[in-house]
Amino acid sequence: MAGRVRDAVLTKLQSTRGEYLSGEKLSVQLGVSRAAVWKAIRGLREEGYPIEAVTNRGYLLPEIPEAITEEEIRRYLPARYRDNGLYLYDVVDSTNIRARQIAAEGEQVHGSTVVALQQTGGRGRLGRSFFSPKEGLYFSIIVKPDFDLRRSVLVTVAAAAAVAEAIESVSGQEAQIKWVNDIYVGGKKVCGILTEGITDFESGQIDHLVIGIGINTTTKGFPKELKDIAGAVEGEYSRPALAAGVITRVLDYLAHLEERKYLMIYRRKSMLIGEDVRVYRGVYRQNPEAEMAGRPARVAGIDEDGGLKVIYTDGTKETLVTGEVTIRRSGVK
Repeated sequence: MAGRVRDAVLTKLQSTRGEYLSGEKLSVQLGVSRAAVWKAIRGLREEGYPIEAVTNRGYLLPEIPEAITEEEIRRYLPARYRDNGLYLYDVVDSTNIRARQIAAEGEQVHGSTVVALQQTGGRGRLGRSFFSPKEGLYFSIIVKPDFDLRRSVLVTVAAAAAVAEAIESVSGQEAQIKWVNDIYVGGKKVCGILTEGITDFESGQIDHLVIGIGINTTTKGFPKELKDIAGAVEGEYSRPALAAGVITRVLDYLAHLEERKYLMIYRRKSMLIGEDVRVYRGVYRQNPEAEMAGRPARVAGIDEDGGLKVIYTDGTKETLVTGEVTIRRSGVK
């Protein structure tokens, strides 16, 4: 209930940006008590939303800032993360590469984030290039894991749930998840996630994780072949708020990874559960359909460790693990 009131209050404030909206009016419009409205406002402020309150006038969410700056991103971060390392670049080769350098140089880097508006050498799964043109949002969040790394697929699952939630909360657009690491809006891919480990050379153990997240906020400049399959989170919303929303939710979920609260969100937003797919095993260069044989299956669900449960046409069942397979649903690339 509290979450629904919070989302409804935020939507109302976003629709009247720059104007005051009284607590009484919010209460009547949403059919909740004034106390519930105030609790939602307080929660939104704790998340970093700079909501102003003036007696006899009500609540106001300031106009959308045009520039994505470190100051604006920090303003939307909750107090618990506001002092974390934040490195903002207009252009960088790869935020994951820069994050790995920062992790190697520093001691207290857990929760630090590299943000760029353009990448010249972005990378996706299996070493493929990730088109990262100007005006996007590209993040790499550094994490010092205190959880069992055999559950590493859950890190990507948690990050995907966090991104989908942030997109919906800030932009108002419905987001779906294609197992395991892609986010879709309006039937097109708007985000990819790449999680990499940083090994301590002395111990040979994973010392840090870097979670790379690339969000398209425009398709301007995309080549035609990508425009057919790639979309963007476009519209009037605060880009700094989206950046802060992603960072906050990722860090919150990873702080309690084993509780798996994000799994409910991930399953609810899955675009594959109950769908017919083809399973492709092995590494491909461009297009798995053209390069290897696929096996038809139906997706039965997501297990507790983030694996994809499928049933093949011959009745056999399997739980797929990320990195082993590529999934194709009809009409979804």
